[in-house]
Parts: sequence; structure tokens; C-alpha cells
Amino acid sequence: MKTVITFGTFDVFHVGHINILQRAAALGDTLIVGVSTDALNYSKKGRNPIYPERDRMKIINSLRYVNLCFPEESLEKKADYIKQFNADILVMGDDWEGKFDHFKDLCEVVYLKRTPSISTTEIIEVINSVE
Repeated sequence: MKTVITFGTFDVFHVGHINILQRAAALGDTLIVGVSTDALNYSKKGRNPIYPERDRMKIINSLRYVNLCFPEESLEKKADYIKQFNADILVMGDDWEGKFDHFKDLCEVVYLKRTPSISTTEIIEVINSVE
């Protein structure tokens, strides 16, 4: 049995999120998803997510591909999360290519292609430009 782990903010949920989670789940038997907390998102991006973490986690937990969802509180804890959940495979989007290779001593690291022409940041920018 293989356990796959991935991480994300999953704000303004869209088809790109579905695609990467579905493809990540296909790599193993169990998919565990770390959802960035509001505080972590603010520290990374300098803004709060549109939807609070409890709502984003509820969305991720509702997906049939996801077996477990947990709050990711710190980028520095990724190795701890990999160990805690005995993950065999870490999946990240290919926009992170090479950035997580240092975890290859803990598990296999796979970068999946992102869905072209869609991102939460772009969606938010389009919405803000309408005002």
C-alpha cells in the first residue's frame, strides 16, 4: 500500500485543484492533503485566503480522492508531515520542480503538470479588475 501526500492552499477551488488531486490519488492507495492554514498563507503571500481554512478543509475533505486532510501550519514541517503520515510519495505541481528534491531521502518526489491557463491568483486578479 502506497501513501501519497500533497500540500496546497486550495483557495477559490477550481478544476486545476481537482486535476492534481485526482492524479496524485492515482499514484497510490491513500491520499493525504495538507491545507495551508490562514496564518501560513498570510506569511507566504502577504494576504489572507478568500475562504477561511475550515471551509477550504471542508471542501478538500469532501472529495472522494482524498482520504485525510490536515492543517499545514508551517512550510518547515513538510519533512515532519511526510514522516508522521508514513508517506511513500510527495506530489507537488511542476511550478515547484526541483524545490522539494531534498525530500527524496524520505520518499519519492513527483512533480505533476499543472492545468494550463488556470490559477487561483489569476482568478482573484480577474475578479478584482472587474470592480
